[in-house]
Amino acid sequence: MSDGTAADEQLHPTKIANKRRKTVKANVANGAVRKERPPARIFVPFRACLVSSTAVPFASIPLGKTSFQITTSVGKCLHTYDLRRGLNLVFLTRPQTPANITSLFVWKDRVFAAWGGGTADSNLGVWGFKRGKKVDELEIPAGVVEPITQILIFGSWIVGCCSSRIEIWKTTSSEHYTTLSPRGSRNAPGEAVLSGGLTNMPTYLNKILVGKGDGNVEIWNISTGKLLHTLLPPTSSSGPVTALQPAPALSLVAIARADGSIVIHDIRTDTVLLHLNSKVSRHSIITSISFRTDGLGAGDDGREPGIMATAGTDNGDVTFWDLNSGGRISGVLRGAHNPSSLAHGAVHGGINRVEFLPGQDIIITGGMDNALKSWIFDATIFSTLPRILHSRGGHAAPVTQLIFLPSSADGSDEGGKWLMSAGRDQSLWGWSLRRDGQSTELSQGNVRKKAKRLGILGKGLDAQSSTTLEDLKAPEITSIACSLNRDGGMGASTGGGAVWANVSTKKGTGDAIASAATGWESVVTAHRGDKYARTWFWGRKKAGRWAFETADGMEVTSVAVTACGTFALVGSAGGSISMFNLQSGILRQRFPSALTSGQIKKLKAIHAVGAISDDGPKHFGPGEGKHKKAVTGLVVDSLNSKVISCGLDGKLKFWDFLTGCLQDEIDWSPMASITASRYYRPSELISLCCDDLSIRVVDTETKKLVRELWGCMAQVSDFCFSNDGRWIIAASMDSVIRVWDLPTGHLINALKTESPCTALAFSDTGEHLATAHADGVGINIWNNRTLFIHVPTRRIREDEIVDAIAPTTSGESGQSLIATALEKEEEDGEEDTEAINRDFHDSTIAQLDASLQTLSLVPRSRWQTLLHLDTISQRNKPVEPPKAPEKAPFFLPSLSDPLNSTSAGASKPAEPKTTSSVSRIHKVPNPNISSTNEFTSLLLSSPRTSHEPFIAHLISLSPSQSDIQIRSLSPPHELILFVRALTARLRQKRDYELIQTWMAVFLKCHGESIKVVTAENEEDGGMR
Repeated sequence: MSDGTAADEQLHPTKIANKRRKTVKANVANGAVRKERPPARIFVPFRACLVSSTAVPFASIPLGKTSFQITTSVGKCLHTYDLRRGLNLVFLTRPQTPANITSLFVWKDRVFAAWGGGTADSNLGVWGFKRGKKVDELEIPAGVVEPITQILIFGSWIVGCCSSRIEIWKTTSSEHYTTLSPRGSRNAPGEAVLSGGLTNMPTYLNKILVGKGDGNVEIWNISTGKLLHTLLPPTSSSGPVTALQPAPALSLVAIARADGSIVIHDIRTDTVLLHLNSKVSRHSIITSISFRTDGLGAGDDGREPGIMATAGTDNGDVTFWDLNSGGRISGVLRGAHNPSSLAHGAVHGGINRVEFLPGQDIIITGGMDNALKSWIFDATIFSTLPRILHSRGGHAAPVTQLIFLPSSADGSDEGGKWLMSAGRDQSLWGWSLRRDGQSTELSQGNVRKKAKRLGILGKGLDAQSSTTLEDLKAPEITSIACSLNRDGGMGASTGGGAVWANVSTKKGTGDAIASAATGWESVVTAHRGDKYARTWFWGRKKAGRWAFETADGMEVTSVAVTACGTFALVGSAGGSISMFNLQSGILRQRFPSALTSGQIKKLKAIHAVGAISDDGPKHFGPGEGKHKKAVTGLVVDSLNSKVISCGLDGKLKFWDFLTGCLQDEIDWSPMASITASRYYRPSELISLCCDDLSIRVVDTETKKLVRELWGCMAQVSDFCFSNDGRWIIAASMDSVIRVWDLPTGHLINALKTESPCTALAFSDTGEHLATAHADGVGINIWNNRTLFIHVPTRRIREDEIVDAIAPTTSGESGQSLIATALEKEEEDGEEDTEAINRDFHDSTIAQLDASLQTLSLVPRSRWQTLLHLDTISQRNKPVEPPKAPEKAPFFLPSLSDPLNSTSAGASKPAEPKTTSSVSRIHKVPNPNISSTNEFTSLLLSSPRTSHEPFIAHLISLSPSQSDIQIRSLSPPHELILFVRALTARLRQKRDYELIQTWMAVFLKCHGESIKVVTAENEEDGGMR
């Protein structure tokens, strides 16, 4: 397609849609055979969220004296945050770069980002963005394959540093100027030539300093391309240069090397003024240096200048140096960011950049733990260490659990707004899908204060590193349960004591009495390798009061919260189930219930005489029916009458909620073990994931197996019901997300993702599907297209699974809810209603069995609109008729002949008044004198052929068209034929709710005519 045609489609979408509609109608009329379409997409990418920072260092720029903007890289997109607004997101860059961003730099009103490189066949480039839009692109010389790891802009030069070469561009024309090629070390030919990046010195024109892998620092003139001087390392074992930063004093630069040493070098005289960190036994590699420029912070009273901050990627600490009197460490901010750890799977950590804002007492730290933080030094009470000011972050490790928060009883928290996630970094986050600034991590108490009390974050400068800080958090979360009906919000009483205390260690009932008026915890979590289930306050976003211990002291494997929000159930790896009161923390019941001494004696006597028979229905006595293996699922029905549990022993058990006695069980052992369960309360269906790669659905009312869903080729990692209970969505380790239709049991959609999906959740409003994947720390949000447009849901085969385009952080190539609602059909544009209904019925099965009463596949909104069409018309009727504008002559009448104009106007006959109160439905012309339409033709021919064409045509009509056609039926012959057609459809047990709707409209319109016809034909039996 030419550019002009593409532009015409964008400028005239209505004309293109009409043209496509005509083409579709012509093909249908000519009987053209249409090609089989690929499976329709139910879910389309929206955006990826919860990613704030990566390993690429951030860049900042002042806007005036007190406002600053911080720009970070999140893969192929840049995020810009406003510090004055509390690190709120203000810009996203579009379009996305073709490859991951490797470095960035902010210059004036633009952000330059380098991307790609690393292999011979990979592309790379440098793009310039302004207010989130691409405005510039630098010319890349031929032969450059190394990624640009650092960008520096000063004066009229743009400098890009690779591992062995330096590229120079002009800022005025963006043209490539020259290439600098420093020489490598002879002793280590395989190592990178440039290891410590580059910097420029203030007041030094056209000069840059380059850090090398052999420890030397070279000074180059980029205008002439000549090497001017080399600064040698203090010793031959100092190692490569890891950081360079000019000091506020002229001609001074700080140089850090791999051995942990830092020197303050005077490049004008080539002398070392300070040598720091040389006597420390345990070296820490410094990768970022920054100087405080507000003239405070040093000395005994903090009134002197000379503070330097250093940080590295091997831990999360920030070290502050007082450079006065030979230099010393003034303080260490331990645990500013999470340290990197391999516990429970690659938790990212370390600090990639630390920077003092110019002229401010604020320092910005960017971590590889997906966090960006700002810190401030208190001025009134002098402190060598800052306190946290703002924070923007996310999970530092892949997400393992996802859950959309349900709506609260008063509707304050709408469903689909909040998303809760847990990851391998031992954290629990609450995310707002409407405003990113509201997202926060749920507090686990003052972990830093606890660490200081244990000596981990001691004030001593020789304290150990903070690599054990994560041990103070709760273990990794493996299961989440929530109910907001008794959540107290921000006003909930926390008791004022320690978090996660066992109720046996607390005395008195003060907590329970206070929480009775304000509400209590609403979230319960299970943790890996821990025997305690912990509670959380969702409204206060913090840890709760209770830690519920399992009855057998084994690991918690599953948790549940009743719909009322009063009780929490805890299942263990040993098969025990306990129920606790969330208000008081007291144990209320066990499943099976604990036996008294008399019951134990009676049960022993029964077993001794052998009174228990295996014949007949199985009866379970008190204390019997405990799971023999781990409990993997717990649910409670809406009325708190029964508890349903499943376990690795392959049994699904039904317990009495009040007595704790086992009522019934379904045993699938040893064929399958149940690994997880999901419950849909409105229809009382429970879906069970088994180790044989199947998902079984059981009706908890009849205790019968109703569906078996197969298709997963690897272990199921997570699954859930849709908001209406019609679908089951499951993710497996073969990187496929599958969607089954429960009424038919067919696989109707599947998405092939780049990496396995580890967790998923479906919003209560049906708008979004959230997924988390094994190779990232973010969460992908998908939109549900079926809310707005027709999506054929025919059965698909495994070879029809298509690769899905994952959502991006910038939202590029994604679709918002509005865009999804306005989207047209991809292949044929905006099709007519008849073609849509034909596709709809051809792609589904009308009836599973002739003996089953079957509902139609028409959307509920269509037949409900038909049923209440009069009410809708009355509601949409104008309050008053439109008023005619005041009559004013366009031409003024002639003064010479005013009577003629008056008489001419009076001679005109008065126009009859129109009655706007008459409904358009009642203005239908008399069908007896009108030509026979398709509706009447099919109705009259149905006795000779079949009722199928007539019913299919009636289904294809819109609600208003159906109402008009039913009203236009002429008695008595057409009324009789219409009733016979509906009766024949009822005998087939199909389209039950549609037949009832049509009959209700028919009786409302022709009730009086039916009475007359019935009275006349009562003896002949014409109508029954």
